[in-house]
Amino acid sequence: MTPIRPHLLGPWRLAFQWGATLALLLIPFVRFDGESLLRLDIATLTLHAGGATFRIQELYLFLLLGLALVLFFLLLTLVLGRAWCGWACPQTSLTDLAEGFARLIGARVAGGRIEAAPWQQAALHLFYGALALLVAANLIWYFISPYDFFPALLGGALPRGAWVTLLAVAAFVYFDLALVRRLMCREFCPYGRFQTVLVDPGTLTLRFHPDEAARCISCGACARSCPTGIDIRNGYQIECINCGRCLDACRIVMARRGEPGIIRYTFGLENRGLRALINPRLALVSLLFFSLSIALTAAVLQRPAASLALARNAGAASRLLDDKTQASFFTGYVANRLQTPQTLSLRASSPEGEPFRLRGPVREVVLTAGERRRFDFVLLTPVPEGESPQKILFFLDNSSGRPLARAHAFITAVKDSPP
Repeated sequence: MTPIRPHLLGPWRLAFQWGATLALLLIPFVRFDGESLLRLDIATLTLHAGGATFRIQELYLFLLLGLALVLFFLLLTLVLGRAWCGWACPQTSLTDLAEGFARLIGARVAGGRIEAAPWQQAALHLFYGALALLVAANLIWYFISPYDFFPALLGGALPRGAWVTLLAVAAFVYFDLALVRRLMCREFCPYGRFQTVLVDPGTLTLRFHPDEAARCISCGACARSCPTGIDIRNGYQIECINCGRCLDACRIVMARRGEPGIIRYTFGLENRGLRALINPRLALVSLLFFSLSIALTAAVLQRPAASLALARNAGAASRLLDDKTQASFFTGYVANRLQTPQTLSLRASSPEGEPFRLRGPVREVVLTAGERRRFDFVLLTPVPEGESPQKILFFLDNSSGRPLARAHAFITAVKDSPP
């Protein structure tokens, strides 16, 4: 028997995990036009993403994004099964990193359990603590830019909420690494149970081929390599996370005998190939996902370059002036959604197009990239006739006079005498 060189998935999985981990760590440090590539600013309720600024007023976009992500994850599960668990889940990546460090210092790792000497245990817990603090800090960087986080941390000016989040997340991750690790995948993770409902005849499955069981030499390498402690030779099991470690172990052993491995990925338990993916459930989820993605993309591309919101000034009532003009007091909120400065002006008119005068800082207002500003102004109109409210249209124009946003308000006639 001539040994053959096995094709292993482990290096690919490791590269994917490191790539995803480094991306999560580095994204907060990347800036686009002076702003974070991806960050949610809690203070202003603003999401910065890829050079665009989304404010809380655009909640419908967040809802569309949330639904699209749910459908994407559902589609991913229908096609790839628990490949997310074995290849991309942060829990798996963190546990792999912890077990890798344990092996590096000479501890024994088997079936998700670590056997270590006292000094190795001390080193492991120091590593868990450092890793937990890094994970917690990385999470906060998506809310507080690291360029602001570190100076605030060193200067003792980090907000209390950030401190609470940092310590709470670090404690959670530490206890997860110290006590839970693979138990999360085997016992606690709700996705593993939810995935059994989503298993489709075409779902990617890691399996021991019963038709080739006669070639098995019962070496047990597959069972020893499993991070969740199962034996894939016993058939499909909910604890399997599709990581492919058993596949590599089997290929290595069988390659020495000049034979291919017995364990492999197949689309469905019946190994029907890619055609097994053509089924009504997958087609329906795919249609919903792509339709929602198209709607979200169109909504983002068509969003106006600025926003306008109005409210009646609660501290000042409408009044009549000496020239029989009615003065109504408003508070306006404008936001520049571009990553470049804009010069904006506010105007008002009746639904029929009759222009009305405005008094206040409403002409040629310069807003920096992503700036949001509040201002007070006065609307001067003829006294409305009758008792019915009169509708007023407001337009926010750019420097070229093109309307970027609009809003409306209602005013009623004031019966008091001039001041």
